[in-house]
Amino acid sequence: MPQLFDIRKLVKERPKTPAEVLSKACAALEALEQLGRERGEKEEATVRKNLGYLKFWLFGDEQGHDPTREGVLALAQEVVRTDFVLKLVGNIGLLDFETRKDAAQVFGALVRIKEDAAERSPGAIYVERHPQILRLLFQGYDDPAIALNCGSMYRDCIRDETLATMELYGEDLMEFFQRVEVANFEIASDAFSSFKDLLTRHKQVVAQFLQDNFTRFFDAFAALLQSNNYVTRRQSLKLLGELLLDRCNVRLMMRYVSDVKNLMQMMLLLKDSSRNIQFEAFHVFKVFVANPNKPQAIVDILTNNREKLLKYLEDFHTDRDEDEQFKEEKAVIIREISLLGREQQQQQQPPAAGTPAQQQQERQEQQQPALAAPQQQQQPGDLAPQAAAAAAGHQEGPSAAAAGSAPAAAGSNEGVS
Repeated sequence: MPQLFDIRKLVKERPKTPAEVLSKACAALEALEQLGRERGEKEEATVRKNLGYLKFWLFGDEQGHDPTREGVLALAQEVVRTDFVLKLVGNIGLLDFETRKDAAQVFGALVRIKEDAAERSPGAIYVERHPQILRLLFQGYDDPAIALNCGSMYRDCIRDETLATMELYGEDLMEFFQRVEVANFEIASDAFSSFKDLLTRHKQVVAQFLQDNFTRFFDAFAALLQSNNYVTRRQSLKLLGELLLDRCNVRLMMRYVSDVKNLMQMMLLLKDSSRNIQFEAFHVFKVFVANPNKPQAIVDILTNNREKLLKYLEDFHTDRDEDEQFKEEKAVIIREISLLGREQQQQQQPPAAGTPAQQQQERQEQQQPALAAPQQQQQPGDLAPQAAAAAAGHQEGPSAAAAGSAPAAAGSNEGVS
């Protein structure tokens, strides 16, 4: 078992400047790369010791040594003058478990530190200039020993909008569709966390990317919804709902719910053997029904399956007695499907005579919006406010798959943003 250094000893013996620590750490990483882990025990110990110094300067300690923002920022500026970050990422697989956790924590702090919210961190700028770092971190998912560390470091990188944009338009994004399907549960869950972060953190950038790559992306995404892995199917459905319901993605939503094959897939998922999958599918299916501008092909499918849908939805998750929002939404969706059939009958047959009161009630029913959402106000520019409101409904909490989180992510510290 590797020796753990006492932080009090590090404080007492710490070198005078960060430059000295970085010089020793870089030299040790180079030697470790040449010697390998079995013959480089001394070099690994040197890396571990100097990472301890960096952690102390970045985070302080429990004895009351607190970092200052100025000191932390100066350290970050000193780090990016060297190739320490590149060498650390390139050789993280040669470090032992505890040292890898320290490396991930230090790396995460370095790419997040910035003077104010409007600026970029020196570490993020360094990674932009050395894009192979992102690729190395992504490829870390291939090695179970470092996969979770690399996943944590990757997510720290894509907090920066420029780095996230590079990844969206690079080769890694489409490879995530394979990474989230690997047999190792922890790695697959961590990869999905990175995938979700990349698609939800920088909303305007993602909206443009999805518009530019709609067919390629959603063809691949449809395969995740058909995965044999329950966790993958459920996580993917929840993510799909989140993407479609975001206000930045209104045009994307309209395009998605205008496609017949997407509707057919949701109708199949409504009858999945898992009740949780059924429930998540309902929250996407309802957008198709609530869309006030449904293409005729969508209307035809809903109308042709009207009786089957009404019978199925009538008994759909009736045990959710306390979920008032779901019950209201289900009732509205049932009514909308019923009205589709009625509208078609009215087009084919002369209107039946009725009392003035009945005729007035029918006109009022048909003029009502698809779903009311009083908690949200309609914003100018929404292409389909009723559809967005209809879909803004209930979502369950995070799935158990989120348990495979990466260890040793840098916590909140005074010197780290």
